[in-house]
Amino acid sequence: MKNIFWLMLALGASLTLFNARSSSVACADCDSIFSLTNLAQQWSSSHPMKLPYPAPPSPEDWRQLKPDERLANAKSRLLAPMQAELKKHGIDLGSPAFIRIFKEDRELELWLKAENRWKLFRTYPIAAMSGQLGPKLKEGDGQAPEGFYAVTQKSLNAGSSFHLSFNIGYPNAYDQHHGRTGSFIMVHGHQVSIGCFAITDPVIEELYLIVEAALKGGQNEVPVHVFPFHLTEERLAKTANHSAADFWRELRPGYEAFNSQADLPTISVLNGRYHLK
Repeated sequence: MKNIFWLMLALGASLTLFNARSSSVACADCDSIFSLTNLAQQWSSSHPMKLPYPAPPSPEDWRQLKPDERLANAKSRLLAPMQAELKKHGIDLGSPAFIRIFKEDRELELWLKAENRWKLFRTYPIAAMSGQLGPKLKEGDGQAPEGFYAVTQKSLNAGSSFHLSFNIGYPNAYDQHHGRTGSFIMVHGHQVSIGCFAITDPVIEELYLIVEAALKGGQNEVPVHVFPFHLTEERLAKTANHSAADFWRELRPGYEAFNSQADLPTISVLNGRYHLK
């Protein structure tokens, strides 16, 4: 009882997400509910990323805003300094975007296209993510997915319970072919999640606005490639006995195509397998 008390006290000082009248926390954007006693397992030890923008409103004030008001609020604080940040990299707001996630490193990379080549604009730490290495297989397994996904205009959710969010598109055609289930796998704000990728409120504001601008700028979808780790031959050799080893080798051509060609491969699903065109 004493250990539980101190755990609750420490987390309560950091999170505004908890409801004191309940013993559980629901992730409205994710696919499951988890108990307070399991919450510590969803945390990363990384420090929150500092970005050069005015802070968001308090969670209480943010919840009172309608989706269009949230976007107007974020844009009023971020657009001017964000455009200045992008210009430091020779990038215009509205340029094509690409996201890579590495679960083991708890990192989300944002690549933007400028002068017909991809530039790594920023690497965000993932504040919270649940599960183990390996793909998501079924609803409620607590796993974050792995594979090739995409964000469309319809995926954006300014009314998210977790500040702002966008759906990465799980399950895709590959997942559906293999009978994998689950829904509403998001990249969102705050610092707690299960199945989704939580990156804190200030960080999701920058990422959300850049993704939104890319889609409005003419990009049909923003690719999201989710890998367990960097899929080098050396790393794969060390995990040859893992239950997901064959699946990871199937992901490697997509990973290697971007690394070697510095351009996004076109990936489809053919006969239940990922296929590069």
